Amino acid sequence: MVTETQVTNSAGEPRVQATKWRTWKRFWRYPLSSIGVIGMVLLFAFCFVGPLLYHVSPTQGDFTALLQPPSAKHPLGTDDAGHDVLARMMVGGQASLEVGFLSALVAMAFGTLYGMVSALAGGWVDIVLMRIVDILLSIPSIFILLFLNATFKPNVGLMIFVLAATSWLGVSRIVRGEVLKIKNETYVEAALLAGVRTWRLMTKYLVPNFIGTVLVTTTFAVADSILSIAGLSFLGLGLPPPAPNWGADLSAAMNYIFQNAWWLIYPPGILILCSQLFVNFIGDGLRHALETRTD
Repeated sequence: MVTETQVTNSAGEPRVQATKWRTWKRFWRYPLSSIGVIGMVLLFAFCFVGPLLYHVSPTQGDFTALLQPPSAKHPLGTDDAGHDVLARMMVGGQASLEVGFLSALVAMAFGTLYGMVSALAGGWVDIVLMRIVDILLSIPSIFILLFLNATFKPNVGLMIFVLAATSWLGVSRIVRGEVLKIKNETYVEAALLAGVRTWRLMTKYLVPNFIGTVLVTTTFAVADSILSIAGLSFLGLGLPPPAPNWGADLSAAMNYIFQNAWWLIYPPGILILCSQLFVNFIGDGLRHALETRTD
């Protein structure tokens, strides 16, 4: 009789444990990985630690200093309402990073569970669940984003929900494909014969063998979410003023593009670009580390 202990010792867990440190070693050796991690740490420090050290309100304007270029008092200048640009960049990045990362994590969790249930159930359940995904994928995500943001009052929670609702579909299809390959492996069949519960089967025998693929997908979803909230804010459909946001500030800055107010345009644009690069560098590093290589 096959026991759960025998299944654990003969398959999934030892293989995962044996390759874990080798994978992380490859990740840190990849140059783009280090750049991406260090860059994101600095970006988070700028947005979340910076306001604790730079005691200037991002929403209280100085009407004696409107559209002023960078100076000792305002290192990145001021906008047309006298707001300190540096303070707005710090606080504005908080919403972008929170929404970007949390929406991607929610999408990863729901998409992973949905894909596993579909693959394990099989039959008509799998067909129905995948047809639902196909129908939702046929609807352009920008229409869903615009509809939900126009219908409900935008806030951080809603933005996370909206972006997660359009991001989990791809994750579910990837996970379903991975589980369909894995569930026919000997150790999975042995686990089923041993009477392993479904939840334990998912978390202990299935997830460790495809989590790398999901993590890579999630990192790119983070970049897409940050860009999406910046785009929605640029169109005026993001977080309502006076809450600062990189996309909204960049949109407002475009009104002064011909007045040489470069300090309004470059900071939000550079920060959006850097967030995209750093997250994608981390994703490239994970993909590089998880590839099958001969050391």
